[in-house]
Amino acid sequence: MTMAIASPVQAGGHVFTPEQLSGIGTVIGPDAKIEITPFRQIYVEVPVERREEIQQKLERAGLEVYPAGAVTKSLIVCNFCRGAEEAGLDTARMLNQSLAGIRTPAPLKIGYAGCALGTSEPLLKDIGIVKMRDKFDIYAGGEPKGLKAALARKLASELAEDQLVPVVTALIDHYKAHAKGKEKFSRFVERVSLDKLQQIVADVI
Repeated sequence: MTMAIASPVQAGGHVFTPEQLSGIGTVIGPDAKIEITPFRQIYVEVPVERREEIQQKLERAGLEVYPAGAVTKSLIVCNFCRGAEEAGLDTARMLNQSLAGIRTPAPLKIGYAGCALGTSEPLLKDIGIVKMRDKFDIYAGGEPKGLKAALARKLASELAEDQLVPVVTALIDHYKAHAKGKEKFSRFVERVSLDKLQQIVADVI
């Protein structure tokens, strides 16, 4: 089976220590297949019967373990270059804890940026969250691949921190309920329209 490994949401971004990387190799063994994904997770193939044992050892090493495949990926964050408080590190951790690992029709990537510099490229993610001073903007429908690559479009502005999880959860729930088969989120946004998703957001806030 495939297991997704990520570093914790932390200042500095997606950083692994040498001990953690060495620990991954030790725990999964020399014959395991390891893949570096574009959404900043490490995929490893592990025997099903060792899954729980391996997960416990990785978590003791300070790593996070998630399901692979069609789920919301662990939050793709910036480096918090403006400082943990100003860039919203605690907010990002809360979002990751609440949203990562939810089963979805197709893999879903959520990006978070602590300022308008957007170094985590939130507008290229399915859902992007950008901190603007003490409020947050949400974008939807980014597509980084193919000849039809596109930036996400602004879905909501000036949300409070406590509105983020309910709003994003509502978007994910609507996607799960109305996607056609394994439809990608960017195509889903295009099909159902930004206006419809804005109505869903308005109902939540």
